[in-house]
Amino acid sequence: MKPSEGRSRVVIEQVKPQIDCGRHAAKRIVGDTVRVTSVIYSDGHDLLGARLLYRRAEVRTWSHAPMRELGNDIWEAAFTVDAIGPWVFTVEAWVDHFATWVHDLHKRIDAQDVADAQIASITAAVDDPEKNEGVGAADQSIVAAQDLPGAPAKSGTVMAPQHPQSDVALALRTGAGLLDQASARARDGDTRTLKGAASSLRYLAEKNSRFYDFPLSEDAIKLGMQYPDLSFATKYSRELPLWVDRERARFSSWYELFPRSAGAPGVHGTLHDVIKRLPAVAAMGFDVLYLPPIHPIGTAYRKGKNNSVIAEAGDVGSPWAIGNVDGGHKAILHELGSLGDFAQLITAAQKHGIEIALDVAFQCAPDHPWVKDHPDWFKIRPDGSIQYAENPPKKYQDIYPINFESGDWHALWRELCSVFRFWIGHGVRIFRVDNPHTKALPFWEWCIAEIRKSNPEVLFLAEAFTKPHVMYGLAKLGYTQSYTYFSWRTEKYELTEYMKEITTPPVNEFFRGNLWPNTPDILPEFLQTGGRAAFAQRVILAATLGASYGIYGPAYELCDNLPAKPNSEEYLDSEKYQLRTWNYDDPISLAPLLTQLNRIRHTHPALQRDDRLRFHGVGNDHLIAYSKRDGDSVLLMVVNLDPHNVQSGWTDLDLTELDLPLAGSYEAVDLLTGEVYTWQGAHNYVELHPEKMPAHILLLHPKHLSEKAAGESTED
Repeated sequence: MKPSEGRSRVVIEQVKPQIDCGRHAAKRIVGDTVRVTSVIYSDGHDLLGARLLYRRAEVRTWSHAPMRELGNDIWEAAFTVDAIGPWVFTVEAWVDHFATWVHDLHKRIDAQDVADAQIASITAAVDDPEKNEGVGAADQSIVAAQDLPGAPAKSGTVMAPQHPQSDVALALRTGAGLLDQASARARDGDTRTLKGAASSLRYLAEKNSRFYDFPLSEDAIKLGMQYPDLSFATKYSRELPLWVDRERARFSSWYELFPRSAGAPGVHGTLHDVIKRLPAVAAMGFDVLYLPPIHPIGTAYRKGKNNSVIAEAGDVGSPWAIGNVDGGHKAILHELGSLGDFAQLITAAQKHGIEIALDVAFQCAPDHPWVKDHPDWFKIRPDGSIQYAENPPKKYQDIYPINFESGDWHALWRELCSVFRFWIGHGVRIFRVDNPHTKALPFWEWCIAEIRKSNPEVLFLAEAFTKPHVMYGLAKLGYTQSYTYFSWRTEKYELTEYMKEITTPPVNEFFRGNLWPNTPDILPEFLQTGGRAAFAQRVILAATLGASYGIYGPAYELCDNLPAKPNSEEYLDSEKYQLRTWNYDDPISLAPLLTQLNRIRHTHPALQRDDRLRFHGVGNDHLIAYSKRDGDSVLLMVVNLDPHNVQSGWTDLDLTELDLPLAGSYEAVDLLTGEVYTWQGAHNYVELHPEKMPAHILLLHPKHLSEKAAGESTED
């Protein structure tokens, strides 16, 4: 097929970051520097120019940054995103005739020096009879050709043909023309400067000298480069999307709390009881307080304690069985309080530096108003009854799943989206979405995009414990963060390979993991059998492997590890079905460790992002070593994965990655215990007692940094 412009000779390929050929947006955080690379090449030997074009989606004019070649036709440039919301970028490249001319002129000038030296040598030989024997006729003709025009030829030589202008002089005229063209594209004073440079080149060309110095300054060359000829430039075929979130999307510490269990023993808690818990949650350093559904709970087919099919008097049911005669997804369970109470909670949380994350679960109890008003939003069985939720052999008779193949899907989508808008209107900016993988994926793409048009600051956490492609698909469709498989990754090789997968390209360009060692649905076997040491180990891993992590709060804080039955991940006396009373003063509490971990996370930026996670060798499969760094701040974590036994081994550190000296000693300060170790080289002995402290979080101080700090202290 003949192109519309066959004179566009440059090829642009493999622009990165790019998700599914530009179908979805790569993700960044406001303030990030976005590094863009591309393969750019053309025919022949002409030099190329390229630039990165970028803009906020709502801005019509492009900003641009020059690209530089890294080698092997790979080019790079970067820009900084300074606002949340949608951005776009692309790449433009062209044959740079001016740069090619400058490059070639340098070679002509250099060749002129060589030729001049050669001529001088031959001339000396011709003029000296004693040395003339070795000079041939061809060499003598070269000398004659260099004589001034009109001068008589030396006897016995053959005149070379005379040209009106030398090769360099003609090149100067070519350059003058290119500068004239650049001046026509230039602005203000640059136009005059470029025209002046062109005139100078023409003047030099008219002199037709035998020898030229390079005629342009570096400033003149740079100015000429600023106004390239883009007439035949190639622009990449796509404008690639980029979504920019606020900082909380990258770095967050979540604490999950059931409001109904926040009250006095045996008394149904309220939103005001949650307000009373805020100081304790804030003191532990958590910045997101996640509440399971706070809506009216269905009475029909309500579940009893421990997921009993029959509820007894006083049983409170599951918060995920949403809706009754009091309302549905836009109402609050009256035992918890009112919308006014919720507003007070939002305000109180903000004063403590905490954001409230609200659960959104698109499913209904049988007595939800939607069931009566919109029965066609649900699946109808052959007997005329509505299909309740199942995950055979599990049955959830108290929940009706929504039918996304409903003929009334337009109205259904609008109503579901309005649930988010309602709570946004009441101050919520973070949503944890229950089982999004069981709802239509096109709905999520549309809904999240609609919300972001007016509220780009809203964050969405996907509770999607499902297949990898579905989890990644939800992230591509707009989910800010996602639950991960961390809950079940306990072995060294499992943790290493999985964390590498989700923290490196291409996955980390669109997927942000939020590591949870437990949830109200998941009490992993490791926590059931490992005792308090297992809880300490797993939360240290979660808080240091991931920039975002969360815990099902009181249950984790107090090491609740009793399963409902053998080989089950359900809790005994699960808070999903009944009120619980928590003794926060129990000596088993991990609150001191949680406080310390979150303080370390907030103090050291190295732990506030995932893309700098690196694993290191350690000679024991029960020990795992990994690092994160931010500038000169380098943290090395070594964790005992065995909650029952002391484990020891020798590290095998990548000193270059850690910016540590290949020779000499350095300090390793344990931020968990305060102990200071003097280490040397890559191999150092580690021994960890799980009951004392199952991990090191080591702040590494290379000797040159310690000396620098000491010097600065002396000067002060």
